[in-house]
Amino acid sequence: MSDVLDYIEANPQEAQRLIGLGYPELQRLLQNAEQLHNEKQDLLESKKIRIISGGGGRKPKLSIKEQIILTLVYLRHMTTFQLLGIQFGISESTANDTFNYWLPILRELLPSSLIEQVKKNESDLMVVSVIDFFCTSTTG
Repeated sequence: MSDVLDYIEANPQEAQRLIGLGYPELQRLLQNAEQLHNEKQDLLESKKIRIISGGGGRKPKLSIKEQIILTLVYLRHMTTFQLLGIQFGISESTANDTFNYWLPILRELLPSSLIEQVKKNESDLMVVSVIDFFCTSTTG
């Protein structure tokens, strides 16, 4: 288990600071993401034509929970994949591959940011721009 996941489980009150989600929300996200991951893997497996039976190959170094935590840490802190690799005990390319695998799955489960929501409706973009202008001009 990674140090980050160990720390969050030992100190659930720190989850918000580390990954941007409270501990109860994290637990629900982990459960839902793992379920969605299993469904996607089952769908992929059902489409494969196999000559050799499944179950072989190298096992992943990180558990599913650790892979999701890695992705959330990156989204929260925008650190480099080299540092993520060091932090989770994997290579830089594995950290990158892990992030790119889990990002679309988490996008299905997590609400989009305000900017992504506003991009869908251009009139709202103007409102947010005006609010942002007034907020920055009064504080600056």
